[in-house]
Amino acid sequence: MSTAAAIRAYRGPALFSVGLRPFYLFSALWSAIAAPLWVYAFLSGGPVGLGWHVHEMLFGYAGGIIVGFLLTAVPNWTGRLPVVGWPLALLFSLWLAGRAAMLTVALNADAAAAAWPAVIDSLFLFAMAGVIWREVLTGRNWRNIPVAIMVTVLALANAGFHLEAGAGGVANLSTRLGLAVVTLLIALIGGRVTPSFTRNWQLKRGGPLPAVTGRFDMITLIVTTAGLVAWSFAPTHPAAGATLLTAGVLNLIRLARWRGMATLAEPLVWILHLGYLWLASGLVLLGLSVGMPAHVLPSVGVHALTAGAIGVMTLAVMTRSARGHTGRPLTSGTIEIVIYGLINAAALTRVVGGLVPSAYHPLLIVSVGLWSAAFLAFVVGYGPMLLTPRLGKA
Repeated sequence: MSTAAAIRAYRGPALFSVGLRPFYLFSALWSAIAAPLWVYAFLSGGPVGLGWHVHEMLFGYAGGIIVGFLLTAVPNWTGRLPVVGWPLALLFSLWLAGRAAMLTVALNADAAAAAWPAVIDSLFLFAMAGVIWREVLTGRNWRNIPVAIMVTVLALANAGFHLEAGAGGVANLSTRLGLAVVTLLIALIGGRVTPSFTRNWQLKRGGPLPAVTGRFDMITLIVTTAGLVAWSFAPTHPAAGATLLTAGVLNLIRLARWRGMATLAEPLVWILHLGYLWLASGLVLLGLSVGMPAHVLPSVGVHALTAGAIGVMTLAVMTRSARGHTGRPLTSGTIEIVIYGLINAAALTRVVGGLVPSAYHPLLIVSVGLWSAAFLAFVVGYGPMLLTPRLGKA
C-alpha cells in the first residue's frame, strides 16, 4: 500500500489521519496563547519568565511544527507507511504533556526544583527522533540521514536546556544549538520545497524556472552549518561572525537563483521565498552583531531568525501542505493573505524593536499582538480543514 493509499484507507478520527493535522492546529493555537502570556508576565512582573518563553517558542511551537511536517513528509521520502491513528495520538499526547509540564514549572516555583517536568518534556522529541531514524534506516533513505541527525540534536538541545537551567544558569548554549538546528532544517528543507514548488507552478504557466539544485547549494549549506555551529559554541568569536555573514550572502544568492520575483501572482509560492529571505537576512544580521555588537544587537539577528524565518516559513509550509493534504486546491484566498501579512508585520516590528531601544516595549506589544493574530487566523481558517475528513475521501 502506498503512503497516500494508507492515509485514505484510515477510518478513525480525521485529526489523527495524517501527522500535520494535530501538530499544525494545536502548535499554532499554543503559539497564539504562549507569546502574549509571556509579554503580560514580562510587563507585569508575573511568574512566566524569559526562559519559558524561549523554550516554548523554540522547542514547543517550532518542535511541534517540525514533527507535524516530518510525520507527513517522511513516508513520501521513504515509501513506508505513515504514522496514523493511535500511534500518532500517542506522540501528540507526549507533546501536550510537555506543554503542560513546562507551564506547571512556569507558574509553580516548587515544580521548578523537580525533575519530572524536564523528563516529560524531553520524551517528545526523543520519541520523534526514534521514529525518524526507524523510517530512514528501514526505508534505506540515506539522503535524509542529515534530517534524522538534526532531529536528534534538537532533542539533545532540549534536554540540555533543562540541564543548564537546573544547574542554576541560563540555557544559552542549548538555546543557540536548538535555534541553529531549526535554522538548518529551514535551509535544508526550505531549500528543497521552495524551488520545487516554484518550478511546478511555473511549468504550468511557462514562466522562468528556478536554478537546478547543484554544487552551489551544497556549498551554501556547508557554510551555513559551519557558521551556526561556530556561533552555537563561540557566539562572540570573529570567525563565527564572518562565517555567518558569508552564509547569509550565499543564501541571498541562492534565493535569487530561484526566481521568486516571477511568482508574485500566487501568495502560496512567494511566501516561501519571503520566508527564506528572512533566513538569509537573519544570518547576515547575526553575523554583523558578532562583528559590530555596538551597532547591531545579537537579539536583532536572533529575532530575524525566530520571528522572521521560523514564523514566516512555518506558516508558509503549514498553509500549503495543509491545503494539499486535506484535498483543497493549491491556491490562496483572503485568509492566507491575512496570515502572511500579519506574521511578516510581527517579525518586522520585532526586529525594529531591537534597533530602536527607546520604542522597545511598545513595539514588543505590537509585535506579539500581530504574531498572536497571525496564528489565531490560521486556527480559525484552517481548523475546519484539519478537523474534518479530506475532501473527496470515500
